[in-house]
Amino acid sequence: MTMPCFSPQVGLSSSSFFGRRACLQLKTQQAPLFARCPVQAAAIGPGKKWEHYDLTKNGKPVRLPMHVQRGDMVQVISGAQKGKTGKITTVITKTGQIVVDGINLKTKHNKPREKGETGQITQNEAPIHHSNVMLYSEDQKVRSKVGHREEDGKKVRYLKKTGEVLPPLLPQKKSPEEGTQPAAPAEQEPSRMGLPIRRRKKPEL
Repeated sequence: MTMPCFSPQVGLSSSSFFGRRACLQLKTQQAPLFARCPVQAAAIGPGKKWEHYDLTKNGKPVRLPMHVQRGDMVQVISGAQKGKTGKITTVITKTGQIVVDGINLKTKHNKPREKGETGQITQNEAPIHHSNVMLYSEDQKVRSKVGHREEDGKKVRYLKKTGEVLPPLLPQKKSPEEGTQPAAPAEQEPSRMGLPIRRRKKPEL
């Protein structure tokens, strides 16, 4: 007498004992190999587990190219803050984001940490992507794209609509011949008691 062959699809429910065993075997057989391996998120890139950046061959985060720099006057062209203008205070090259003064304010509730202190509600600027802003001319009140050209043998940035020249991307390094003044000698600090310090002479051998 042959025993009937039970199929996991017919005659077995997931609530019965044999049904649980069959479902478990099917899940382990159908699951891919990477789904059963432990995931090590922190091993990919620096930073926290949920922050991963593309790295260079030296192991440092890749700097994303941006058309703006710190100190530029920009205007927001998309999002809830569209039309507002402000000056860039911080540039985050890892993520391609910028922080603009007075734009994208976020409210934070700070709890008191010591006895006698009271909680505070502060507003700080949150970063936005650099593609959501354009350079802005304060003189002619228009926004414009940025262009590059050479003047006196140096590459400069300028606004295509107005022709205004923007400051250089990198600060100019001062040559050692320009305005180098020797540092002033440091003043001698008096002793603790206001008396001259006496030192013992080393004995002659």
